[in-house]
Amino acid sequence: MSPPELPKPPTDLEGRRITVIKIEETLFRTHGITRNPESVGHPGLNRFDAPDGSYKVLYVGRDAYCAFIEAFAHSAGTKIVTTAALKNKALSELRPVRPLLLIDLTASGSLVRIRADARLFSAGYDISQLWSKAFHDHSVGAHGMLYPSRLDPQKHAIAIFRDRAPKLLEFNRQSWYAPGKQRLLLAEIAEHYGIELIETRIVASRKPPASVRQESFLDD
Repeated sequence: MSPPELPKPPTDLEGRRITVIKIEETLFRTHGITRNPESVGHPGLNRFDAPDGSYKVLYVGRDAYCAFIEAFAHSAGTKIVTTAALKNKALSELRPVRPLLLIDLTASGSLVRIRADARLFSAGYDISQLWSKAFHDHSVGAHGMLYPSRLDPQKHAIAIFRDRAPKLLEFNRQSWYAPGKQRLLLAEIAEHYGIELIETRIVASRKPPASVRQESFLDD
């Protein structure tokens, strides 16, 4: 018997006690290496996007581990990440110009009080986007939601409503494959999650004209 579907937001959500938190700290975002870290993709494709396209949502992590796992491990069981993928993505550190007011979905009791459960972070997007809209329109006026990562619930992600959240200042941006401290951080994260980082190299040959050789860059 399949589990019941995640319920839609209750009609009396406005009258329920919502847990909120203010944060003013460095946030971490993985994005295309040539793109602005505050740019967002096509609306409607992500968990807490607006179901009607009426606002845009920016996704960030509270640490680099969350920013990595949410970007590179799209599904459970991910074991390999290539350097080609790493070189095409940047890790940016962002800080809001004033505190972010967030609906805290990580706090004890926060889900039960609003008649939700952990499926909000793992089930299909149709219902979770309705919850996003309900949170966006709530009179508390939150700038977004703080929620546990689906792949690592001990790490927390943030969905930011771009139509009302304060500006985020970028003060550091590096390729995920940058040398030095960034490479050491990458190695630590990969070891933590049991993910192998594979060097992708184009090797010239006659037949076929080019082939791809893969080896672990951690062995260099």
